[in-house]
Amino acid sequence: MAAPVHPATHREVRLTERTDGALTPEHFTVADAPLPVPVPGTVLVRNRVMAVTAAMRTMMGSAELPMPSFVPGRALWGAAIGEVVEAPGGGFAPGDLVRHDLGWREYALVDAARARRIDPDALPDPAAHLSQGVTAWGALVHHARVRPGDTVFVTGAAGGVGSIAGQIARRLGARRVIGSTGSARKAEYLVKELGYDEVVLRGAGPIGEQLRRAAPNGIDVLLDTVAGEQLAAALESARTGARFALVGALSAQLGEGDGIVAPVELDAGLIVSRRVSLRGFSVRDHPDLVQEWTEEFGRGLRDGTLIFAHSRLRGLDQAPQALRELIEGGHTGSVLVEL
Repeated sequence: MAAPVHPATHREVRLTERTDGALTPEHFTVADAPLPVPVPGTVLVRNRVMAVTAAMRTMMGSAELPMPSFVPGRALWGAAIGEVVEAPGGGFAPGDLVRHDLGWREYALVDAARARRIDPDALPDPAAHLSQGVTAWGALVHHARVRPGDTVFVTGAAGGVGSIAGQIARRLGARRVIGSTGSARKAEYLVKELGYDEVVLRGAGPIGEQLRRAAPNGIDVLLDTVAGEQLAAALESARTGARFALVGALSAQLGEGDGIVAPVELDAGLIVSRRVSLRGFSVRDHPDLVQEWTEEFGRGLRDGTLIFAHSRLRGLDQAPQALRELIEGGHTGSVLVEL
């Protein structure tokens, strides 16, 4: 059998230098690199689509993080879906679709243990496997345990997590779903398309005052992707027994903090007197939820009860621009780049 024919080189996006300031085109370079050579225990993957997330911004700065930072001169990485083109052992075969964490390049040499095979029929669009909905699902179903009649507040509601979180909350029986975002255009989309009842608008006055008007009887559940002022405001509006699921700290990217630190003062008296529970949530601790969410997401996409809100750019060259636009608030939902 003839050996597979592949190009000798492929392209990848590299970080040129760390920065804590605004991202510019000069912080990235698209470079040619030798095509990786697979060995037993690895798979060579031709990437088809990759995700761009706000968390990547923190990995380009100088702050110490609980996860590896991007390294100047090396390719960035992130969630991607691709087609296996070579698999010398490891249980994969050419043609398999896999999800892995080596995006930002045309070809990836992936440890077979770190590649997850994707059923091409599980979702109507394979790119939807890059949705961040599993975070929203796990946080709302298994951490905050949304109940029928609850009032739910989702911060960063127009982002990859928030754009699906409001839909999930409604699916679980929430009586009222409130989101926060940074633009009137996104607020309109959240209400008209994604099922939010009302939106708190960052920059349109104190968040606490807006939230009290939107939820005069208080909130039962918070799904927080932002932290900072919005977390404090949510606590002020918390009803007795409120459940808070914290999944991110995007206020750090919005200029309120440093790195992933989003400083905020919380009233311990309110936490105690109202018996508010605050729990952090990460899908990394619950990999079993991926299949559960995929089944739920597939049903919802096919019957039209769930929407995969996303922006899609074409071409590896567009990835740096996609990240800059995301940080600047230019996209709604997940941000994907087709390679």
